[in-house]
Amino acid sequence: MDRAALFDVDGTLVDSNALHVVAWWEALRQGGHDVPTHAVHRAIGLPGEKLLEHLLGPDRDRSGDDRLSAAHDTLYGAYFERLRAFDGAAELLSTLAGGGWKVVLVTSAKDRELEALRAAVDADAAISATATADDVAEGKPAPDPIEHALSLAGVPAERAVLVGDSVWDMEAARRAGVLCVGLLCGGIPRADLEDAGAAAVYDDAKDLLAHLDTAPFAKVRAEREPSAE
Repeated sequence: MDRAALFDVDGTLVDSNALHVVAWWEALRQGGHDVPTHAVHRAIGLPGEKLLEHLLGPDRDRSGDDRLSAAHDTLYGAYFERLRAFDGAAELLSTLAGGGWKVVLVTSAKDRELEALRAAVDADAAISATATADDVAEGKPAPDPIEHALSLAGVPAERAVLVGDSVWDMEAARRAGVLCVGLLCGGIPRADLEDAGAAAVYDDAKDLLAHLDTAPFAKVRAEREPSAE
């Protein structure tokens, strides 16, 4: 296995973005912040601290951040049993793993949330490793999570592809020098994903699976590393 398939989870493999939007919107409302849901949606995919900074600004009173994050976690936790993977998600991971790819999850989720997401995907046998925001100094859109995932897979950036649903995924992959693929199932427009660096955009996991032979995965698979002398 000399190539890695890196996957965001929320909005990419699991239909969870709308649930995050509702949970963050309500947490913010409880904290006295009136933030429209469309703005919250655009921020999904960022780690909690960066999401709050994106929505409330860098000059906000940070003393309430932990309370807001805890409220989100509690509200979102009520939806764990309702989490569902997108059609084709498990099959996509299994197909790639069976084809010699190291599948690594790259996510801001942690602890119980990550367990619930993995249970929804139900493809643990195909997953080699998981890189979370807690493993690095800075989360997406910084390249740190992608670079950490590459180190876990033991492959260079040019031998990897990242699949995600947000502009933060695309920006992080681009900054790490990794080819990136965007999925529309997270609700972000095609043009936004392409502007952020997506080499190709598909509807969802099932659509990507149907086009693996022509997707960026095929380009990486076809490349040959220099032969040893």
